[in-house]
Amino acid sequence: MATRTVALPDEHRDTRDLNAARQSFDANDSSTGPQRRKKLLTNHSCLHDSERISGICAAVKIVLDFIRTAKLGDLTFPLRDCAEHPEKRAVLDSAVEELELLWEHLYKENLVLRDEVDRVSMFEDIVGTSPALQAVLSRVTKVATTDSTVLLTGETGTGKELVARAIHRRSDRTPRPFVGVNCAAIPRDLIASELFGHEKGAFTGATQQRLGRFELANGGTIFLDEVGELPVETQIALLRVLQEREFERVGGSHRIRTDVRVIAATNRDLQAAISTGTFRSDLFYRLHVFPIDLPSLRERREDIPLLVEYFIDRYARKARKNIRHVNKKTLQLLRSYPWPGNIRELQNVIERSVILCETDIFSIDESWLPLPLPATESKRHIKLPRRLEAQEKGMIEEALEASRGRVFGPTGAAAKLGVPRSTLESKIKALKIDKSRFRALSEI
Repeated sequence: MATRTVALPDEHRDTRDLNAARQSFDANDSSTGPQRRKKLLTNHSCLHDSERISGICAAVKIVLDFIRTAKLGDLTFPLRDCAEHPEKRAVLDSAVEELELLWEHLYKENLVLRDEVDRVSMFEDIVGTSPALQAVLSRVTKVATTDSTVLLTGETGTGKELVARAIHRRSDRTPRPFVGVNCAAIPRDLIASELFGHEKGAFTGATQQRLGRFELANGGTIFLDEVGELPVETQIALLRVLQEREFERVGGSHRIRTDVRVIAATNRDLQAAISTGTFRSDLFYRLHVFPIDLPSLRERREDIPLLVEYFIDRYARKARKNIRHVNKKTLQLLRSYPWPGNIRELQNVIERSVILCETDIFSIDESWLPLPLPATESKRHIKLPRRLEAQEKGMIEEALEASRGRVFGPTGAAAKLGVPRSTLESKIKALKIDKSRFRALSEI
């Protein structure tokens, strides 16, 4: 009898690190302690059950294909003689029908399990069960399947890039690239070239054509971190991409069409930046299609024990250490600290502690967590910026008075103060100084 080779369908997603999946967040799971561990073990069984059912489905399909082939007479098979025995053929037909029903039932059951696994692994690096985080992940789930522009806001260290990646993984653009850009880390005179590319000879040092991040992300997602730091001229080019879905490379005249989803993030107050003239209002409204505000760690203190467990497990495995317990006093300290640096600060403290830990009990040095300033001391620190702002306003008004309200030119206020005209204009707008008042004084 000929041997048949069957290729199993490639339906399995990469589960990679099961420990990461074990620590992952279930948007509908609010259990903690032993209940949470039981739930996480259930996630394990979902993975194994799904793989087992896929194998059974494949085996059933082999049997069905084999029987159908035998019935057609393409193979030498004893049951070919069933035509002479109607009762045997009826039994065979009944068996085939039962196998087909079994295959259909298993296939549907596997779809349900795969959906469960996908829902769990979707947020594999986002840990927590707090209501504040559940609300965020609920919004992520809803917007991920669309192509809408998303604006992520929140304090530094709250995990904006992780959320952006979760949106991309859940979208139809998953097979295509996820390209991240930190707008604050690129020099102002190079940011346009970095985003949109440049042509050969576009500027000194441009010895060859270069593709920008928008071209590299075509068909996928581009993540613009610290978007509030973009210079105004680059904001105009970004606005055009969002409006018309096209751009030009620096030094080029050819319009390039792009199909890319934009996710932007910032820890700045963009409304305040608009009032000071450092961020365009039209760009803000283009980005503000679907805003998601990420909670600070202070707003989700109930997640701190889970995060501590997650980071200890990660760094202990890297350091090949066996840490079994967390000191009770340490956990209380971690829960009471305000975490101005949010999850990033917590992660760094735990990594440092794991490196220095010499026993199986995790603890930290209290000196690493400075106490917050008292209210009176905090007020003193607030007064200094206000005093500097008043001094700056006085200096600008003196220069405007001396130049009779003129900002630019050799005798203008900008020249007298030794600052660029655009900088001074921004300062005048931010400090709400009326230039016309000084022109009026010169005419009296």
